Amino acid sequence: MIDFPQERAQTFLTQFRTLVECESPSNDPRSLAASARLIAEIGEQITGIRPHIRTIEGFPHVHFQVGTGPRRVLLLGHHDTVWPRGTLASIPWSVDGDAVSGPGTDDMKGGILIALHALGALLRHAGEEQLDGVSVLITADEELGSPTSRPLIEELSRDAEAVLVFESGGPAGQVKVARKGVAIYELEVVGRAAHAGVEPDRGVNATVEVSHQVLAIDRIGTPDGSTTVVPAVMQSGTTTNTVPAGATVGVDSRAITVAEQERVDRELRGLRSVHPEAELILHGGINRPPLEERFAADLFERAREIAAALGHPPLEVIRVGGGSDANFTAGVGTPTLDGLGTVGGGSHADDEHALLSWIPRRVELTASLVDSLLRDPVARPAADGRLRRVRQRRASLRRVSP
Repeated sequence: MIDFPQERAQTFLTQFRTLVECESPSNDPRSLAASARLIAEIGEQITGIRPHIRTIEGFPHVHFQVGTGPRRVLLLGHHDTVWPRGTLASIPWSVDGDAVSGPGTDDMKGGILIALHALGALLRHAGEEQLDGVSVLITADEELGSPTSRPLIEELSRDAEAVLVFESGGPAGQVKVARKGVAIYELEVVGRAAHAGVEPDRGVNATVEVSHQVLAIDRIGTPDGSTTVVPAVMQSGTTTNTVPAGATVGVDSRAITVAEQERVDRELRGLRSVHPEAELILHGGINRPPLEERFAADLFERAREIAAALGHPPLEVIRVGGGSDANFTAGVGTPTLDGLGTVGGGSHADDEHALLSWIPRRVELTASLVDSLLRDPVARPAADGRLRRVRQRRASLRRVSP
């Protein structure tokens, strides 16, 4: 087992503040570039490895690679945040007892450092030769849905033996073994305009039609909430004296299995207009496959045993509805465990914070888990035809009603 000495914990805290105070909103290329350079510098100090910054469409992704051998274990995180530049003025870095606060502390600048310090500890423990094939990828667009980093994530994880993801853990230190898959749609209704006062019968009212469709969409989810299909933002019409010629409704869907994602997709594409002259056009599709628990089960059992051997509190699991890049790594069939980052709370909120007492535990757990996986990899789950179909599907536009 690998421990994290107290003197390194102080170094961690200094680096943590430096990262947090380098603001990195997802939509600010200059800030992201500065953040990537800082991560490269700090990461090289910790590991001795000079990373490659891979900039794709303006988004700088930082990749640390040990050796040149086949990919074995990937440590995955992101350095972009949801906080706009200037947030530090109202939510500054602060330390209050066990809690450190500031934008990005829990999501996920602390997680970045946990991954890098774990790799540094491994290199001191086993040496570079023994870690050949281990890598760390810190992306720059996760909060936007990973539009440029997804191909890179899938490339690096597809042939790996395991992926560890450093999103924050549960409030009691749980790791995340399941995440719902995400699908985003927009249903467009095409009607026909007419004067609302003079000849409304000549129109095809898109507001009325979209209202029927919203009720139909609302019935697609499951009663127990395991699959959610939520009609969200809706827009229709132009003026009060015009029969609306167009309307749209955005739909957010979450499901715990690929089979449920496909069922929802079929039902949405099977919607039919109530008015015979209204036209329905469905945009969008499945964005992230689910992190199904079977991809995390063996990794969690290994982590649970290691945490016990390290004398940590009993390691438990949590299942969440939100997506992360773990969805993509499980989606290509690689064993994946998420939630190995900081333990705290308030992600995306004014009270975002991380607990200092958990940081050494997370570094020790990660380093010991990677060391164990290099000696004895977990089994790869059997291939699933549904996963292959989801990976091949692209966001689509399809006319679903004449």
